[in-house]
Amino acid sequence: MSSPTGPASGLPVRMPRPRQPGRHRRPEPLAAPEGAPALVLAVPGSPSVAIRGLAEEVVSIARSELPGLDARIGYLDGDDAEFPTLQSVLTYAAEERTARFEQARAAGLDVKEPDGPVAVVVPLLAGPDSALLRQVRQAVMESRIAAELTDVLGPHPLLAEALHVRLSEAGLARADRARLFTVATAADGIILASVGGEEAVQAAGITGMLLAARLAVPVMAAALDQEGSIASVAEQLRSSGSQQLALAPYLIGPEIDSTLIEEAAKEAGCPAADALGPYPAIGKLALAKYTTALGIAPPQQQGAPVR
Repeated sequence: MSSPTGPASGLPVRMPRPRQPGRHRRPEPLAAPEGAPALVLAVPGSPSVAIRGLAEEVVSIARSELPGLDARIGYLDGDDAEFPTLQSVLTYAAEERTARFEQARAAGLDVKEPDGPVAVVVPLLAGPDSALLRQVRQAVMESRIAAELTDVLGPHPLLAEALHVRLSEAGLARADRARLFTVATAADGIILASVGGEEAVQAAGITGMLLAARLAVPVMAAALDQEGSIASVAEQLRSSGSQQLALAPYLIGPEIDSTLIEEAAKEAGCPAADALGPYPAIGKLALAKYTTALGIAPPQQQGAPVR
């Protein structure tokens, strides 16, 4: 037997905690609105199993931050077999949305015909690259699907955090300035390597200032795709007193052939950290672009101190 207040046996029952009143009340968890557009991650470069794994990890992070999120991956240079192109992903998302509406109407449900964008396309780029962004826009146009295209992920403090982590993982920076220990190979000058020409260098420079504040060493941006840019910045840093340089790729990974980073490090005569890859901040920033495009309050994003 049981009563309206619980089992009559007298066993303890875990009852839902009452919501805490006032401004210190814990916020309700955010979830994707029903029928919200898909987040489509536009992945540049020649696709591979490794790049697919990276992209899948990025969208997995975004889904974990926003339950119910419909997140997909489209490749700019895909083959529509193993690696679906951005155009085909957008087309399939539109077909699925239409099919859901027709099924609901056939079932007698009172549903409104879907409108607004089918998807929000987020380029998997840390900084601006006019050639790659032109390719993304062209793919969206050729799909003839209503989709909204966001800006690239940077500049942003979370990217400075990610760069710091990659440098510390390579033994090129102290993991935490608050701890009084040294790293014998810690760099006293950082070359922030970007792709996309002068516009990309300027954007990387903003994140570079944030990284310089974290490391307390000079940071200068240079272009991997401009001949002599890396060597010139290395010389400027050495002329200003830096003797132990490090190269930090301001790249997620798929944008360029990884051998270019190795060649740039040789040109500068210094070691290099890994590209940003699927660092958690990348998924969070991709989601932030999506939620901003839709006018949804994004989950709280804070750059945690590097440990």
